[in-house]
Parts: sequence; structure tokens; C-alpha cells
Amino acid sequence: MSFSMLRFITVCTVISLFNSSALIAKETQLEQQIQPLAAQSLVLDIAKSGDKLVAVGERGHAFVYHHQWQQVNTPTSAQLTKVFFISAEKGWAVGHDATIVHTDDGGLSWQLQMQSTDIDKPFLDLHFFDENNGIAIGAYGLFYRTADGGQNWQNEYHQELLFEEDVAYLEELKAEDEALYLSERNTLLPHFNRVISISNEQMLMVGELGLVAVSNDRGISWSKKPFAYEGSLFNANVVGNSVYVMGLRGHVFKSSNELTVWQEIALPVDSTINAGISLADSTLRLVGNAGVIIDISDNGAAKLIEQRQGENLVAIANDATGALWVAGNKGLIKIEQK
Repeated sequence: MSFSMLRFITVCTVISLFNSSALIAKETQLEQQIQPLAAQSLVLDIAKSGDKLVAVGERGHAFVYHHQWQQVNTPTSAQLTKVFFISAEKGWAVGHDATIVHTDDGGLSWQLQMQSTDIDKPFLDLHFFDENNGIAIGAYGLFYRTADGGQNWQNEYHQELLFEEDVAYLEELKAEDEALYLSERNTLLPHFNRVISISNEQMLMVGELGLVAVSNDRGISWSKKPFAYEGSLFNANVVGNSVYVMGLRGHVFKSSNELTVWQEIALPVDSTINAGISLADSTLRLVGNAGVIIDISDNGAAKLIEQRQGENLVAIANDATGALWVAGNKGLIKIEQK
């Protein structure tokens, strides 16, 4: 055998061993993601996927519920904050390090679409209008859009949601120091915490500093609404013809779907409210920190249903049987209907 042939075989063997080692390491990492107690660790969101539920949380954990919860692998160890399904099969989840993952089989397997440690901001929510068009939002005004199902994501900057004094400040800074302008620009917008569909193409987005903004063109442009409360708002729900927004220290507000006049709802506790779900009788069931579960009737009366000690509840969803599940710092928990 010639020396050149021997060298070729040696190089191929080394490459093969390197690739095999990398593949084994990756498979081992994915296997280690599956943990027996993962469903009892921090879970941050639950969404319906046909007759199943899909949940996501810390360390890239994802779970599928069909009669029982099953953990599935994802291609990331980043904390996943929100999950959304446009159909029973197609869904996306977002999280820290500007991570976006996608599933085509109802959450059983996931593929990475976007991730960047350089962005160093978490996505906090997402919404898809159809299987191709969607948006992802997050901290410090993080906002990305896709028109091809997430194969490509484009950054958008919504200056219309800045305070007037910040707009003037940025204009002055841009003329003086371009690098500093770009750096400051990335930190002046409030956190975008939640975006939901109100009707047709109308969207509602809530966030930090009492942000309540409305879009009538699928989020291409936004109009900031006057709002009396200046604290953070974390979620929003539509119940019949009413819209609710909720946030820090038990602040919950109700409006008609015209979103012009807001009425504050008095709660029996001052715990931060993180999420809600509309029940069959037009009741809004809320969950929040300190394990609170609160019902708000159509006439605005609030009642504390349960308080789960040592728990912070951040999401709620109902499964195919109508049973309610909550997610939080102690994982996924089925709650009794009361």
C-alpha cells in the first residue's frame, strides 16, 4: 500500500472517529435532558395541540400530555418561556438566548429555528396568524417576524412604542455617536410580555411600564393606548366581548373589545397575576404568585378559589376532558374544579 493511500485512510478514520464522537456527545446531551422529575421542576407555559397539551420550561424541557405527561427532547437547553400551536401538529416555542424551536408533529419532536447568545434577551411570547406568518416578542422591545413558517426571522424595531422623551434623546444621540445610539436603542423599549389576537388582524400587546398597545395590521405598526397603571402587565385574555389585562400586585383591568375605557377589578389578594383562562360560564379563572387561583365573574366580582402554599403559578390550560392543569415552580399540576 502506498504512503499516500495510507495517509488518506488514516485521515478518513480520524474524521470518522471525530464525527462519531461528536454525534455520541450530542445524543448523550439529549438523553440527559430527559429527567424523571423534570415535570416537577419549573414549567412556564402550557398550550393546546389538538386533543393534547404541550408544556415547556427550564433547561429546554418540553412535555406532551395525552392521558399522561411525557417528556420529549428538544435541541436546546435554554429556558423556554412560551409555546403556541397554529394547528394540532404545527407549533413553536420561544425562550432565552432568543431561542425559537418548531414542531411539525404536535410537540413530539422539535427543531431549532433561531438562537443567539449575542442577542442576550429572552423571547417572552409569540403568535402565529397562519402556518407561515408569525411574530415573537420579548425583553427590551425584542420583536421578530417570519413569513415562511420560521425558516427565516427578521428583526423589527417599534419606535412608536417609545416614550416621547426617549425618541428625542435617540435622535440627538444618533447625530453625535452612532455606536452609542445603537447600544441605547436596544435598551429603551419596555419589555413586551404578551401578545394576543383580539379579532381578525387586530392584536393587543401588554408589557412593562403599563404598556397597552394595539395593532390593526398584524403587528406591523402599533398604537400605544393611554393607561392609568404604570406597573408591569404580564398577560391578557378575551372573554366574550370583554378584554382583561393583568400584572403586578394583583392589578387586573377589564375593558370592552373597543379597548377605550378600563375598569380595575378589585381582587381579594395582592399577588401578582400571571395568566388566565376563560371557563364555560364566561368566568375568567386567574392564577398567580403565592399559589392563588381566582375567579372573576362576568359582572366583575372576584373570588379566591384556592391558594396553594409555596407555589407560583404562571400558566393554566384545560385538556381534552375539560380538566384544568396549572404550571409553575413546582411543575405541572392538575387542579380540582371548584
